[in-house]
Amino acid sequence: MRQWSIEISMLNDQGQEIPANILDKVTYTLHPTFANPIRTLKQAPFKVEEQGWGEFDIPISVHLVGLPGKQGERKFNHDLNFLQEKYTVDHPISIPLKNAQLNKLLAESGPVPAEGDAKRKNESDAASKSKKLKSANGNATKGSIDLEKLANGLTKLSEDDLIVIVQMVTDNRTSDMNIKNDVDNGEFTMDLYTLPESLLKSLWEYVKKHTGEA
Repeated sequence: MRQWSIEISMLNDQGQEIPANILDKVTYTLHPTFANPIRTLKQAPFKVEEQGWGEFDIPISVHLVGLPGKQGERKFNHDLNFLQEKYTVDHPISIPLKNAQLNKLLAESGPVPAEGDAKRKNESDAASKSKKLKSANGNATKGSIDLEKLANGLTKLSEDDLIVIVQMVTDNRTSDMNIKNDVDNGEFTMDLYTLPESLLKSLWEYVKKHTGEA
């Protein structure tokens, strides 16, 4: 049997590990052979300790302070293996800059962009996303969804809403979907036509609800 543990920290602007104070909850979904495989922790360092022989992927859901429900949820998988005695894996997540409580906590790890600067960057990114989505579509519709309307609607979403869209697509990602997440440049591009119709419908419903598109 192997004794193992996993915990979550964050990096400051100097690349140093510090407590993940921007999170208020972390949920680990362990292999179903473990007792109580779904573990939810609400205090840093959000550490889980267990023992066993097997290596497996651990789905992890972290929740940002000050953001309600799904809006504050970020998901990723962690590869639990025993190739090294100790190892660290970086998982970049997107963080909105419109919540005062969250911004205050972020400021403890380094400078936080001004809201005006963030808004201008978001508008620029949204326009860029629109152009890339349109050029990648080729066909204007898929099933009952008008991809042109959907692409235009995406450009009208707020920064927080765009983050939800990215999370929806990421959570439902399959190998057939043409998606690129450029973390360094803060760009997320996708070929709408490669998305399944069920996901397109969910995206369209979200866009309609938050922009008034019809």
